Amino acid sequence: MREYGVGIVGTGAIAAVHAESVIQARGARLVACYNHTRAKGEAFARKYSIRFHETLEAFMADPEVEIVMIATPSASHYEAAMAAIDHRKKAVIIEKPIEATVEAGNAIVEAARKSGVMLSGIFQSRFFPSSLAVRDAIDRGRFGRITMLGCQFNWYRSQEYYSDSPWHSAFGSGVLMNQGIHAIDLMCWFGGEVESVSAFCATLGHSGLEVEDTAAACLRFTSGALGTIEGTTASWPGFLKRIEVCGTEGSVILEDESISAWQFRQELPEDEEIRRRFARASSAGGANDPMAISGSGHAASVQDVIDALNEGREPFITGEEAMKAVMVVEACLRSGGSPVAPGGEK
Repeated sequence: MREYGVGIVGTGAIAAVHAESVIQARGARLVACYNHTRAKGEAFARKYSIRFHETLEAFMADPEVEIVMIATPSASHYEAAMAAIDHRKKAVIIEKPIEATVEAGNAIVEAARKSGVMLSGIFQSRFFPSSLAVRDAIDRGRFGRITMLGCQFNWYRSQEYYSDSPWHSAFGSGVLMNQGIHAIDLMCWFGGEVESVSAFCATLGHSGLEVEDTAAACLRFTSGALGTIEGTTASWPGFLKRIEVCGTEGSVILEDESISAWQFRQELPEDEEIRRRFARASSAGGANDPMAISGSGHAASVQDVIDALNEGREPFITGEEAMKAVMVVEACLRSGGSPVAPGGEK
């Protein structure tokens, strides 16, 4: 199998998950990193025995860096993504969201398309076997007409989480864009295109935030189905993200990687096995600890991009797919009065 050199931009907490995903992948080798804070970048490079580049330009010019993984804060993906595209890297993998505004995200997607650079977004929950089982049931028409979809992410983050890391409280890091976007992405993947949104956003459990820590929204999908979004980082002790898909012939409830309800009017032989297999989640899902997440989805994301390059196909989560949740989040922010651009623009 062709081996690709992978470099990581941004060496904060989530970068370790990215690095381990590369190590696990077949046909990938971690070769370099960049961070604008030299000490952090050098420490990361020592840990993984890779090169540290002092500038973004030097990192992008490294001939061994063929795939760029971007793990910087939510609203700071644009510069690195466009630099990777300009350098004609073979693929760019961006931690959620692609960018924190629809305008910036779409610009990245369009640039990658024009340059022939593969672009993929990290939405690891789509790779969970439980999520794939729900998608398969939808594709087979087992729900009948889907009437209602809902997602909940009632999590907890301490005041220190925001005050100790300034970007957590800045634009692009509200509960919808930073924590809830995984649940919103799943809901969109299950429900299809969203045609209208009405939302409320508020900051209720923390101080000093530029962004919302609590949000509620109602949605209408183009299929006619209705949906709800409910999320906060001010819900002690925090609960697993929950996705509900309800239809005229069956309904399912996902709780992170587990399935707590799987009921269809037309029972099939495999249904009992699905209920047994997914009865318990394998991780806390970041409900009260941002790093208490399973790395399996990230590893699957990296492997999918490697396989897509080798097979000459699009990745499972293209840039266009990854932008769908961003569009819904921005619509919620506009409706709910939360900032939709850096500097507090509403």
